[in-house]
Amino acid sequence: MPSSPAASLNGKTLFITGASRGIGLAIALRAARDGANIVIAAKTDTPNPRLPGTIHTAAKAVEEAGGSALALAVDIRDETAVEQAVTRAAERFGGIDILVNNASAILLTGTLDTPMKRYDLMHQVNTRGTFLCSQKCLPLLRRAVNPHILNLSPPLNMEARWFAPHVAYTMAKFGMSMCVLGMAEEFRNDGIAVNALWPRTVIDTAALQMIPGVDRTKCRSPEILADAAHFILTRESRVFTGQFWIDDDLLRTAGVTDLSGYRRPDVREADLLPDFFC
Repeated sequence: MPSSPAASLNGKTLFITGASRGIGLAIALRAARDGANIVIAAKTDTPNPRLPGTIHTAAKAVEEAGGSALALAVDIRDETAVEQAVTRAAERFGGIDILVNNASAILLTGTLDTPMKRYDLMHQVNTRGTFLCSQKCLPLLRRAVNPHILNLSPPLNMEARWFAPHVAYTMAKFGMSMCVLGMAEEFRNDGIAVNALWPRTVIDTAALQMIPGVDRTKCRSPEILADAAHFILTRESRVFTGQFWIDDDLLRTAGVTDLSGYRRPDVREADLLPDFFC
């Protein structure tokens, strides 16, 4: 592993999409403990009775963890809204060092059961939203020291078994990964790292309750992705780029041998639910 230019994200500004809850919030809180500035760019401005967490509760949690927060209600499908959010982030914190493309839409249905409205939503949020946020942040990332883009998206395993059960969703998530593949090379000479991170197992988030039939006791906590993301985002950006990582593989490579803290103590590693694309 290339050595880290700094073991901490202290003073760094992270623009994190979908950071009002779940994996995005976990990544935000891990960085906040270092003293980072967190731009919480998410849609949930008012409480949702089905899903806990808003940009405001996330901002409070970030500040309690030791970071500085800027809560922005942003629909990443809206180009003007993203442009304005990036501008406000730069005005507040003086720039952007890291972009985490975490926001995502999911519908695990086959072709005949996928309404085109939901197809469009997944592609607009996952692929288009990732491309749009990257495009708008890149001019600021070019000015940053050790800039990173991290997409929460899977390895590009072009196997039919990953597509057949839910073609539309897989296409949309692989679109995020294709951004990694292309942008890592496109911006290599600028020293901007572009990487992907994906979980080995299903992750226990509030959004998981929207998917019927999932045993949440057999999932890992979002903190495993937060710790893996922290490791990636403290690597040397000119060297550590264009890579597709699975969370536990990365942590083991980084020297973490005990992953039991990321699951319930009464659940065996072998009983954890595998995620897609692994």
